[in-house]
Amino acid sequence: MTTTAPAPKPWIMAIAPYIPGRSATDDGRKAVKLSSNENPLGTSPAARAAYAGAADTLERYPDAGATDLREAIATRFDLDPARVIQGNGSDEVLHLAAGAFAGPGDEVIFVRYGFAVYEIAARRVGATPVIAPDRDYATDVDAILAAVTERTRIVFVANPNNPTGTYAPAAEIARLHAGLRGDILLVLDHAYAEYLADADDDGGMELAQTAPNVLVTRTFSKIHGLASERIGWGYAHADIVQAMHRIRLPFNVTIGGQRAAMAALADRDFVAHTRDHNARWRAWFADEIGKLGNAGLRAIPSEANFVLVVFEGALTAETAYKGLMDAGYIVRWLPGQGLAQGLRITIGTEEETRGVMAALRDLAAGN
Repeated sequence: MTTTAPAPKPWIMAIAPYIPGRSATDDGRKAVKLSSNENPLGTSPAARAAYAGAADTLERYPDAGATDLREAIATRFDLDPARVIQGNGSDEVLHLAAGAFAGPGDEVIFVRYGFAVYEIAARRVGATPVIAPDRDYATDVDAILAAVTERTRIVFVANPNNPTGTYAPAAEIARLHAGLRGDILLVLDHAYAEYLADADDDGGMELAQTAPNVLVTRTFSKIHGLASERIGWGYAHADIVQAMHRIRLPFNVTIGGQRAAMAALADRDFVAHTRDHNARWRAWFADEIGKLGNAGLRAIPSEANFVLVVFEGALTAETAYKGLMDAGYIVRWLPGQGLAQGLRITIGTEEETRGVMAALRDLAAGN
């Protein structure tokens, strides 16, 4: 009998597994979950009804090409449906980009304090992750361009960024794209783009329509409130999309998910209501954190549905994290991403947002 065993590739073992936001306290108590940037207002009633209506099709495979969903996306955003690719969340689309355009010997650039999936996607295909320094938690275009080498194949940029909430304006994104070689794929992750004011468009979708090396990704998990169904999509030049389709899993979006997503896309009132709620309570929360500056708390300016609070005084992020948990609030502490000094806090309902703020005030006061 052989004593050897299959050995995983070394680049696979170098991956730090993704750790999702928690929903319960250390002692098992249910808590207010402000750790995963979910929509506190739920989802569109129309989307919920469309999902429920798919219950009579459980024995059927979904349309592998998600044809109707891609057509609906294309109609909503004035795009070519043939250049839309669907994914099991936008995470899958990010992984498809890495799988199609990077591999051993290649480099993938992303910013410090960027989305954790970028490093996982790079390492999964044997590519080398390259971290560009930030500028006070925000994307630094010059730092990204300085990190480019002849081995660079992909640059990932979330805009707004997760987990910092920071936003790079259109001029900066255009400058980044102009500074990259044509054989480098620029991936603009727009998971939180619907939370931006109408005037704040980073120009990414226009670039994806006209440039042969830009991919934009989006998700239905955030503002549309369909996180449980894992529905994402991307848009790029036809050649990029066709390469990604070659490694995309078939039947990757369920029938219920496709129907719910189409209904959610059509319910613009729900999206507008969510955006307005988020803008109001994000501003209130950031202002309240500003009042705790003498205790060393600082809110990083955010354009997403969360605020990153950094702790620069006697109260540490770890102590605040545990204190908030004791008070019944679960937020996101990210020491594994180099953010031991910060807590990412989702904007919840009015009651939840006021409640977590009251608990933070008590902690800052030493109560």
